[in-house]
Amino acid sequence: MTRPNQASPPAQPSSSVVMIVDDDAGIRASLDSLFRSVGLETRLFGSPAELLGGTLPEGPGCIVLDVRLPGVSGLDLQGQLTRQGIRYPIIFMTGHGDIPMSVRAMKAGAVDFLAKPFRDQDMLDAVTAALERDALRRAEAATKEDIRALYETLTAREREVMGHVTAGLMNKQVAGLIGLSEITVKIHRGNVMRKMGARSLAELVRQAEALGVSQTRRTTDQT
Repeated sequence: MTRPNQASPPAQPSSSVVMIVDDDAGIRASLDSLFRSVGLETRLFGSPAELLGGTLPEGPGCIVLDVRLPGVSGLDLQGQLTRQGIRYPIIFMTGHGDIPMSVRAMKAGAVDFLAKPFRDQDMLDAVTAALERDALRRAEAATKEDIRALYETLTAREREVMGHVTAGLMNKQVAGLIGLSEITVKIHRGNVMRKMGARSLAELVRQAEALGVSQTRRTTDQT
């Protein structure tokens, strides 16, 4: 790592954790010092096995990973994490990187690929982007969970009406499709809007898309 200028602190959520995976103790110590100097919490691992066998942080985090490690490579570890549903953003670092390797890493979801020696600021910038991405992903997941909880309060009929309405059907079409009066459909639709906390049809459509519950437009052919 090179330090031509004073590294500026990145802006990221508090309690963010940077996990450093490198078999070189000197690199781990240097990165640990760098990240802690700007207020980041770190966890150090000398191998992929140590990371996989440890307790991962519950809040926002990212992984700074050496691509060339004894045994399981950094790219192999990236694949294992993906298969296990562990979705921390990854920043690869290497002294022997080549174009095919970096392309493979980026296609698999890596945030950045830094060649050693790298500037401290470049690493901090990459970590900042990774932590912001993870925080956003977690916020979106939490919002989806909230929407799912609201959806669970709907009756089976209200869910059916919601699916058809958010697919673009008018109340009259929904009524003909499921065998109800139009006024009854309107009542169910109002209940859906109220229970889901949707202030407009557009908002209800976005909620349905987040949950994947919209019916297909082919139902219009049956009316």
